[in-house]
Amino acid sequence: MPNIPPQDHAVPHVSTVPANLNEHVELFVREYDGTKPHHDPEPVLMLHGRSVPALAGFDLQHDGYSWAQDLAQAGYDVFVMDLQGSGRSPRPEMDNPCNANPAQQKADLVPNPLAAPCPPAYPKQLGNSQSEWDELNTVVEFVRKLRSVPQVAFVGWSAAAFVMGPYVLQHPGKVSSLMFLAPIYPPRGNASKPGTRFGAPHPLPLTTPAAQFGFPMNLLTKADLTHVWDPELKCAGQRESGMVDVVWAAIMDNDAVGKTWGPLNSGVPEGVCRFRNSFWWGWNDATVPLDNTLGTVVPVLLVYGEDDTQAIHPTPDDKTNFSVPALYAAIPGTDKLMIRVACAGHQMVWENRAKDLHHMAREWLKHTAVDGLKSGSYALDTNGNYTPYP
Repeated sequence: MPNIPPQDHAVPHVSTVPANLNEHVELFVREYDGTKPHHDPEPVLMLHGRSVPALAGFDLQHDGYSWAQDLAQAGYDVFVMDLQGSGRSPRPEMDNPCNANPAQQKADLVPNPLAAPCPPAYPKQLGNSQSEWDELNTVVEFVRKLRSVPQVAFVGWSAAAFVMGPYVLQHPGKVSSLMFLAPIYPPRGNASKPGTRFGAPHPLPLTTPAAQFGFPMNLLTKADLTHVWDPELKCAGQRESGMVDVVWAAIMDNDAVGKTWGPLNSGVPEGVCRFRNSFWWGWNDATVPLDNTLGTVVPVLLVYGEDDTQAIHPTPDDKTNFSVPALYAAIPGTDKLMIRVACAGHQMVWENRAKDLHHMAREWLKHTAVDGLKSGSYALDTNGNYTPYP
């Protein structure tokens, strides 16, 4: 099939991030318009998680791994966005290496670019739920106006759930369906301000506890990526040889500053992935059931790897324990489907089961069902067989 050329947009937005409050900024959005002749556009908006920039996650230029291009080839008008503090969108307060997490500076930034660790010049967290809902809404409105459509389909990975989930609850009429890969869901996550549904529970930006919120930027190194990915490789051939290098190069391609920092190999920086330090609230067992929106007004598909150790914790009892099955259980409607994928982890977008992921997304967007399955919880084995899974 012929390649669909990308079109990159700079979407105007008035920032509600405290670090650059009220500044006029431009949010990065890449579009692959796969709309077929004589067909109405069907827009899909894809949102990244906590650390990996959007293009590295959804548009990896390697051997058919681009999820965005796959959906465009299937006839969808696909938009991939970066929030502020990630990828190619603005990164307020993040070009100063002293603003990196102090606990990471010595290991990751000394001697390049720092001679020694230093206290943050901006000792506060960066993004927050409201600022990220605002940015998502700006892009949703941009897409709706650009394509003259009332609704957009959502696809999110990992911590995108903190942004897209509550957004759908607040704006159900703007979203046609919701698909999450490995959604982060804390049943006992931060509550909203008392007396409100989604109000900020604390004055922003937060500064305490300092070890958690006293800086605007976290770092991910190539070694960190390997450290979290390797333990999830439980099957032979689960990850293509050399994929860590491919993925890291893609991440660095989306961080012009970060790629000049970090450990030196033969005098060449290995680079670090810089990502926003956000404070999230309003995504928990009190909000998910609101108004019977999820699973009723907006159909929901949840997909996760059976070896995922990031979206799945064994005891989802507090703010730091996450559970995809708990999210499925909390969704009140019946138009909900959950699929656990064998021989896959949190990084399924870059693993050999990415092709199955692409297939499930195409099925879901076309039918709000996957291979005839519209609701329920299933396990998908390596032969393509689905079996009910409690």
